[in-house]
Amino acid sequence: MDADEECGQSFSSSKNIFKNKSTGEGVQATLNQMYKKGDKEKVDAQVVEFFYTSAIPFNAIRNPAFIKMCDMIARYGVGYKPPSYHDIREKLLKQAVEKTDVVLEEYKEEWKRAGCTVMSDGWTDKKRRSICNFLVNSPKGTVFLYSLDTSNISKTADKVFKMLDDVVEFVGEENVVQVVTDNAANFKAAGDLLMQKRERLYWTPCAAHCIDLIFEDFEKHLKVHEITIKKGRKITAYIYGRTQLISILITRGRDLISPGVTRFATAYLTLSFLHELKASLMNMFSSEEWQTSKFGTSQEGRKVQNMVLDS
Repeated sequence: MDADEECGQSFSSSKNIFKNKSTGEGVQATLNQMYKKGDKEKVDAQVVEFFYTSAIPFNAIRNPAFIKMCDMIARYGVGYKPPSYHDIREKLLKQAVEKTDVVLEEYKEEWKRAGCTVMSDGWTDKKRRSICNFLVNSPKGTVFLYSLDTSNISKTADKVFKMLDDVVEFVGEENVVQVVTDNAANFKAAGDLLMQKRERLYWTPCAAHCIDLIFEDFEKHLKVHEITIKKGRKITAYIYGRTQLISILITRGRDLISPGVTRFATAYLTLSFLHELKASLMNMFSSEEWQTSKFGTSQEGRKVQNMVLDS
C-alpha cells in the first residue's frame, strides 16, 4: 500500500468518526448514555421538588404538554433560561390567548357549517358555590366556552332559562341544534321555555345525569344494593386510610375508587373495581403478613376481612 492510499483510508476513517458523532452515534452517544444513567435520579428529584414545593397536582405529570415541554427543553440544550414572571403573566399570556382565539375561529366556522350542541356541566366548588361550565360540541370536537357562578340562578326556571338563552345568543341561534342540561325539574322547565322561544333547537336531558339518577334510585330502594355499596365503601375507606395496606395490596396500578365521576356512578364503579381485584384482595386478607400485622389482629380489621372473604 502506498502513502497516498494509506492517507486516504485514514481520512475516510476520520470522516466516519465525525459522521457518527453528528448523528448521535458512536463515542458521543455512549457518553450521553453514561451521563443520563448517572444523573437520572438527580433530575427526577429536581422535577418532583418543583411539583412538591409548588403544590402541583400529581396528575399534571400525565399532561402531554408537560412531556412535550421536557422534550423541547432537552432539544434546546444546556443554557436554556425559562421565561420571566413578567413574560408569563403579560407577553406570553397574550400570545396564548391570541392562539386560542385563532383555534376557536376554526371551530366557529364548523358550527356554521354543520351545527353544534351547547352542553352545560354543573358542579359545586370547595366554597359550596354552584358553578356551571358551558361547552360547545361539533364534528370538529368540543371546546370550553365559559363558566358562570349559578348560586343565585340555578334555583328558579326563569333564571335558568335566561342563562341558557344567553348562551344560545352568544353561540348564534342559527348554529345551535340542541342544548343539553341535567334533568332537574328547573332545567327541564327552562328547556321547554327555551324551545318555545328558539323553535329551531331542541332541549335534551343529559344521558349521564339520567343514568346517575337511576343509580341513586337503585341504592335508595333496593336493599341488596344499599348493603353492598356500604360494604364496598367500608373496604376502600379502610384500605386507603392505611398506607401500609396499599403497599401489601397488588392492584396492578389500578385504584379502587374513581373520584372523577358523579357520586352514585362512583359507588358502582368502586364495586366494579373491587370485583376485578377480588383475587388480589382475597390474597392480601388471607396472607400471613396480614394475619400477623396489627391490622389483622384488630377488631375493625377482622370485620373488613370478613366482608372481603364472605362468599
